[in-house]
Amino acid sequence: MADVKPIRSEADYEATMAEVERLWGAKLGTPRGDRLDVLATLIDAWEGEHHPMDPPDPIEAIKFRMEQQNLTRKDLEGILGTRTRVAEVLNRRRGLSINMIRRLHKELGIPAEVLIRSSRLKRAA
Repeated sequence: MADVKPIRSEADYEATMAEVERLWGAKLGTPRGDRLDVLATLIDAWEGEHHPMDPPDPIEAIKFRMEQQNLTRKDLEGILGTRTRVAEVLNRRRGLSINMIRRLHKELGIPAEVLIRSSRLKRAA
């Protein structure tokens, strides 16, 4: 196996991705598995710097988690408050308070850094 080198260009990135595909499924703790782990770390660092993704919108993150866990709006009442408050938040008419953010993070495991981002609030008509 060739030496592991930093990813310095898009061509290096593509070559590293191709090697990861060849190594995919290698057992942990083996030389191939260790190489896969190192290459995945290099790819992650490259993508973080050259292809950054914005964190999701807080409301979209809540809706996604609701879908993942088969939660209803009623299930959120214990976290966000009344049925009206849940509707206001999910319809973007009310922002998340710090206490809501803490409870959503604790109860649903949504990263706090996602929840503290500003959401696109709708203006009341």
